[in-house]
Amino acid sequence: MTDIDEHGRPEPPVAGDELATLLGFLEFHRATLAWKCEGLDAAGLAATVGASTMTLGGMLKHLAYVEDGWFSHFLHGRDRQPPWDGVDWGADPDWDWHSAAEDSPEELWALWEESVTRSRRAVEEALAGGGGLDQLARRAWRDGRSPSLRWILVHMIEEYARHNGHADLLREAVDGKTGE
Repeated sequence: MTDIDEHGRPEPPVAGDELATLLGFLEFHRATLAWKCEGLDAAGLAATVGASTMTLGGMLKHLAYVEDGWFSHFLHGRDRQPPWDGVDWGADPDWDWHSAAEDSPEELWALWEESVTRSRRAVEEALAGGGGLDQLARRAWRDGRSPSLRWILVHMIEEYARHNGHADLLREAVDGKTGE
């Protein structure tokens, strides 16, 4: 049984095996982002702090892109799907962040939630294949190396943890809400 904290986040197992621990921390950080963005309207999701152009809406869209990129595009070698496949990333490498201002809160939430659902299925599919955490992504980096599923999971935990720190500052600037 998973313990859920006062913010609706599943607590990672304190004595789980490597896979359960990695997946537990990834789910915890996904839920932390959801908590930091919950209940905000378009203005709240578009708020910035200081000189930064980073927004919570941009963060939802960016992390949707990162989820799809690592678990579908790299791990399984699949082609990019909409909206990512139609982007000229050379012209705007931060398109995911910038274009979020054009999306409604409902569109941003749906995009992120759907990408997380696809990512969960992609991990389940990879693990069902028997390669475990050591299996390599089907799509290699430009230098020819392929990261393992373990590396991808750790990277995703790091990605969420870093952006959740940003989300703390952004949410506090929007309405004063604070918390770990």
